[in-house]
Amino acid sequence: MLTLIGHWFLQRVQEMQQMLRLLIRALLSSPALLPGRRPPVLRVFFKQLYFSGFESLRIILPVSFAIGIAIIAQVMSLMGTGNESLAAKILVWSVVRELGPLLTAIIVIARSGAAIATEIGSMRHAGEIEALETLGIPPEEYLLLPRLAGMTLAVTALTIYFEAGSILGGVFIASFGWHIPFEQFSQGLYAALTLKDLVASLGKSLLFGLFISAACCQRGFFVGRSATMIPRAASAGVIHSLFLVFFLDGLVALLFHSLNPGG
Repeated sequence: MLTLIGHWFLQRVQEMQQMLRLLIRALLSSPALLPGRRPPVLRVFFKQLYFSGFESLRIILPVSFAIGIAIIAQVMSLMGTGNESLAAKILVWSVVRELGPLLTAIIVIARSGAAIATEIGSMRHAGEIEALETLGIPPEEYLLLPRLAGMTLAVTALTIYFEAGSILGGVFIASFGWHIPFEQFSQGLYAALTLKDLVASLGKSLLFGLFISAACCQRGFFVGRSATMIPRAASAGVIHSLFLVFFLDGLVALLFHSLNPGG
């Protein structure tokens, strides 16, 4: 049993080392994203941003709206009337501190993370990555960098939309379900929405987007010559991304708590 645990731990350490090396190589090639430097890289970046960001809005917006409705419905059912301001605070705390970045990352992993691992894995299997290297085109510049940047920016923007949609859903059900005046409900919203929580949410979304894309790209890059390794890479990319998201979520929460113990 201890041998299996040790083997699993060593595998995770090796995977983290590989992923960090990919991240460093991508950061070193980041000037390729500057306008006029590498037009093909910019095209891949905008395609990734469109696929992971804009096309995900059709999922993010209705889900976020429903989450806001569910939170307020549960809170009002438990506390009853007379606690409208507290209900608004709970909505903001739940969505901005945790659910917004976390659920956005999970949706993006399911929709785009597996697609990235499959796409790069298919290119590796078909020998396209080796062809790029033969032509003198660095794969980390053309394949890795634009996907990292596009996914990171997409997750950050989608998190903002998710949080706004959830708050809007909460306001909607509070107004039409419990007939709470917006002025009364908004007092709790403004009181709970602090700069520290916004910074924590932004930091989480940036980290989630960066590590989701890095983990999925890593799985794709290390696909072998067997076609069966492509779906396995997609599955492993999703699982690895989920693990990183939950790990980073707890790490960021502990960091902000240590910086502000009374918050």
